Amino acid sequence: MDEAGAEVQKRHLSTDLEAKMQMLMPEPQIFVERTLALIKPDVVDKEEEIEDIILRSGFLIVQKRKLQFSPEQCSNFYAEQYGKMFFPNLTAYMSSGPLVAMVLARRNAVSYWKELLGPSNSIKARRTHPHSLRAIYGTDELRNALHGSLNIFSAEREIRFMFPEVILEPIPAGQRARDYLNLYVNPTLLAGLTALCKEKPADPMVRTVYQHRVVGFVIRFLCVRIRGLCRKTPPLLQSCAPLATC
Repeated sequence: MDEAGAEVQKRHLSTDLEAKMQMLMPEPQIFVERTLALIKPDVVDKEEEIEDIILRSGFLIVQKRKLQFSPEQCSNFYAEQYGKMFFPNLTAYMSSGPLVAMVLARRNAVSYWKELLGPSNSIKARRTHPHSLRAIYGTDELRNALHGSLNIFSAEREIRFMFPEVILEPIPAGQRARDYLNLYVNPTLLAGLTALCKEKPADPMVRTVYQHRVVGFVIRFLCVRIRGLCRKTPPLLQSCAPLATC
């Protein structure tokens, strides 16, 4: 085959690879919902354990800080509870030691975090939702281990309270988000995987293992970069076997 024919064949191969990748890559899905989580003073020593559960439940920890409330700050944060009988005990409890504040993000973040928490009364939670976080880590109705925003409006207010330096700009959605992914993300992933398919170590077994591992690395890297935009990881790890032999 002459040089011109080889070049034509190479272009056809590249076009075929692009077509395969377009079929494998799902339509980008966007999520924008965030909620506030607090690890309360009496369970701060369980911080790493609780964070591990949060991450394994599909949340991204967008912001995190450890702080200690003054009674006045507690009163401002729980202003909606002002006047209730338990309010003095609540402010005393929440200002009794350091706590951890986190902004959590995922699809339906508010409702899913509330579901993980379980009932606000830890005694009741142990009866009705024994696997919930408050059942596991909480003590009673007051010392219930963790806080979650009631709704998206409360979440926005509470996030601004805990992280005043954070600008809650709207994340691109709809066509703007699709344009962003198509312009910056998909071409990078496509170019990387196409380049991988052109690498051909002499040993077929080495080639297959090498390409699968590097494909996984590329996907994980991109997912970390775009996790704030993508609802779920593109399922390319399950679909890239045909590409490994190209």
